[in-house]
Amino acid sequence: NEKSWRPAHAIHHRAKSGGGHWEFVEKVPEQWVVDVGDLKFLIKLTSFGHTGVFPEQVESWHWIHNQIRPKDRVLNLFGYTGGSTLAACRAGAEVTHVDASKGVVAWARENAAINGLDQKPIRWMVDDVQKFVARQERRGERYQGLILDPPSYGRGNKGEVWNIESDLVPLLKGLRTLWDPSGFILFSCHTPGFSGQSLVNFIPRIFQVLPEHLECGEMTVPVHGGRLF
Repeated sequence: NEKSWRPAHAIHHRAKSGGGHWEFVEKVPEQWVVDVGDLKFLIKLTSFGHTGVFPEQVESWHWIHNQIRPKDRVLNLFGYTGGSTLAACRAGAEVTHVDASKGVVAWARENAAINGLDQKPIRWMVDDVQKFVARQERRGERYQGLILDPPSYGRGNKGEVWNIESDLVPLLKGLRTLWDPSGFILFSCHTPGFSGQSLVNFIPRIFQVLPEHLECGEMTVPVHGGRLF
């Protein structure tokens, strides 16, 4: 409620054209470290209002940890600051982390170091996701785990455009050839109109997974009193 937000040290005002700015009520450090679940994250205030962590993914990280078998190969696309990458790595997987933003990948590597995972088998790729997947197809690569949380819209490191409306299905079809069906797929999204049920409908059609082997739900954040937000 409004009363709960009054002590906030900084307030983000989003611009109609994208991005925005922060209004600082009190002085805030340029960066700091917080515990989210059982991982540590470096927090920074970006112009888009992001802080470097999505707490609604905590249950997903626990789920990932429980799926991993020793030395599984996991591909994390649109990897952002690395929460899913670190969860998979901690469980013993070899992880390929892909994001088009050089700065975000550097941020994810800082998070790996904070969690003592910087020497683990993580391959950090600054690349356009679609081009990366196409190269992996040509090379015949296989992964036991696929993780993706695609944005609504984005740009690759060389100006390539990602639009979830037109690009999602071709990407999933490419991933079908990379996926080892003995493993898992974790597919989430924050785009309005792409509900959990709409996402799960893609999987049987493209990956030939039986509906009874699928789970579907909404991402939530537990709050004080046991409620879910």
